[in-house]
Amino acid sequence: MTPDNEMNTADNKPATGRGYRASLKSMDTEETFDLIFYRPIGYAWACFFRKIGVSPNAITIASIFLGLGAGVMFYFNDIWLNIIGILLLVWANSFDSADGQLARMTGRYSRLGRILDGLSGDVWFAAIYVAICLRENYTSEFFMDHKWVIWVMAVITGLCHAKQAAMADYYRQFHLYFVKGKEGSELEDAGSLQRKLNGLSWKRDFWRKLTLSFYTNYTVSQEAHTRSMQALRAELRERFPDGKIPQSFRDDFRRESLPLMKYTNILSFNVRSWTLFAALFLQMPWLYFAFELTVLNALLVYMNARHEKMCRHFTNDLKNGKY
Repeated sequence: MTPDNEMNTADNKPATGRGYRASLKSMDTEETFDLIFYRPIGYAWACFFRKIGVSPNAITIASIFLGLGAGVMFYFNDIWLNIIGILLLVWANSFDSADGQLARMTGRYSRLGRILDGLSGDVWFAAIYVAICLRENYTSEFFMDHKWVIWVMAVITGLCHAKQAAMADYYRQFHLYFVKGKEGSELEDAGSLQRKLNGLSWKRDFWRKLTLSFYTNYTVSQEAHTRSMQALRAELRERFPDGKIPQSFRDDFRRESLPLMKYTNILSFNVRSWTLFAALFLQMPWLYFAFELTVLNALLVYMNARHEKMCRHFTNDLKNGKY
């Protein structure tokens, strides 16, 4: 067991140092600012909600409403209302941190929780994008004359945002699979999900089948953009059908994958939100769309290319009998 495994062993004790560390996914995938700011706040919320019996999913739903409130505040061309929106968005993200930390502290994991967790961020930013579009229609002469431009930018940015977040999460889960094993990762397989889906009835299991349908399609999309990763997974299943992947392979993969984790963090919340806040203070929120469409998309392409190259390298090593 690696030191990181030990750090993340389940611990349901009250607020102790080890209890806090146990609420983290992995030090490999944690962002520095999160460790300084959001994770301690999230842990405090998680301890509070555990005491009063609130579930992780309920926290996630609360974060959705806070994010919607932030979007409403960003509609107004008033810096003080925008600051309230920023505080609401920070609050929402602290809840987003707390739901996962509480789930790890209590072992209350669910596929519905994972779906809600992904949905929450999409809802926040959908509300923010609409607010920016409506706001810019009366604060910018250009967008007053070409109203359709900002809406087109918002739709394209929203689609790119969803892809960026999905792929960043997928690469983190793949990394965690080799760091902590299957039980420490939320990595899924579209084939297995599809078989489970086929076994459900729309009549008897409507809501369960509906949520699993969305989740299966989400996973299919992730796999479609990571063909070399899927080839590596297939090779690992063929060579190690019992799932006992040699520790030497796990260590080598972790070492090569670790530098890419900083890119997955950039594509997540903090850099995105800081750019949004700066654009709001400059009273040019459309700049946020430009940042997403250029910088973050370029980073996604780069990250994907590097990860796929790494996976091809490890697949060849397996075929050549290195492990």
